[in-house]
Amino acid sequence: MEKSISILVVGGGSAGMVAAITAARQGCTVTVLERMQRVGKKLLATGNGRCNLTNLHCTPENYHGGYPGFVESVFAQFDVPATLEFFRKLGVEPRAEDDGKVYPRSGQAASVLDVLRDEMDRLGVQVIAEARAQSLIRRGSGFECHCTNETAWSAQHVILAAGGQSTPNLGSNGTGYKLAQQIGHTIIEPTPALVQICLAAPFLKHLAGQKLQGTASLSADGDPCGSASGELLFADYGISGLPILHLSRHVSRPPRDGAAMVLQLDLFPEWSVEDLEMKIQERIAAAPEKTAEFCFVGLLPKRTIAVLLREAGIEDIQRPCGALEAAAVQALAKLLKGWRIPCSGTKSWMDAQVTSGGVHVREINPETLESKCTPGVFLCGELLDIDGDCGGYNLQWAWSSGHVAAIHAAKMTQL
Repeated sequence: MEKSISILVVGGGSAGMVAAITAARQGCTVTVLERMQRVGKKLLATGNGRCNLTNLHCTPENYHGGYPGFVESVFAQFDVPATLEFFRKLGVEPRAEDDGKVYPRSGQAASVLDVLRDEMDRLGVQVIAEARAQSLIRRGSGFECHCTNETAWSAQHVILAAGGQSTPNLGSNGTGYKLAQQIGHTIIEPTPALVQICLAAPFLKHLAGQKLQGTASLSADGDPCGSASGELLFADYGISGLPILHLSRHVSRPPRDGAAMVLQLDLFPEWSVEDLEMKIQERIAAAPEKTAEFCFVGLLPKRTIAVLLREAGIEDIQRPCGALEAAAVQALAKLLKGWRIPCSGTKSWMDAQVTSGGVHVREINPETLESKCTPGVFLCGELLDIDGDCGGYNLQWAWSSGHVAAIHAAKMTQL
């Protein structure tokens, strides 16, 4: 069975829904093929169910990939203010919170999905759920997309918005890469990003659930990769928290094959090693009879003290702190400023918020998002080798790229 339309959108996620709405507003007949039982399942999970719509501080520096500057021309056509106005007109009142993060005032991701679905219905966009796209081929002046249920769809133009591989249970499972390869595109190996880091250390079960404030840094064979500050959360597999999510792409995609990735934690970024050593000596002098372990209650979270003392080479943690040698105090101060823990990888795709890698952007027109390999096909969202920092940046890329792809696909349809 074959059906013909103006624009076929493959993927009903955030980018796909905005693309469908934008194209329909230009007068195109639009059909969306969605692999899951309904569109937008992943959107419901964003922002811990509150939907971090965008970030007021969005700049190209917040994006990563082979060519992060690729986002500039897209954002020039549909930026953060345009996005906020788009959602206001749909009924979503935005509210800015810490660090420029913007959420719907309702506090519910479901309300964002509801207005997007309602607008697609109002515009006559046809949504076909449980439609698993299997192949995309050029047929005459248009395209044919065949699904696994033996349904084929003909369209003048196609927008590929099938996402990456992160959280495949919510929709994206890498199908879009296969379709892109069929029309001649190169795929940069996808790896998990914005994901927890796994560590190789014997004390993880003891620290599981423990929160610390500090600065995390990553190195590969000793070469710095990046750093970020904030709350750090230990788990039995390793470590999480916003700083860790920001750094995780370096672990899942190390600069060199086999590079030794090491996480370094500075638990007192506000003090120098010398300042910290002096404060430790002051604590010891104030109560030399206290045990080495109890001496640090009030300075360090209680469950971390024994681990940190032993990591610094202080095995007898019940000895009086006044008996600690100067070298032991110095070693502890250095550890608290630079606790090095080997990385063993990251958590799986099921835990990743976004995909690093994807369709090589050198094969995409940066102004229109049209494929250079197969003109008439447009690509957007997480499918491309563009991923953003945590904090609303990835949804902004989805909204902007979906809108831009649809605007230019609609223009071609009207020629």
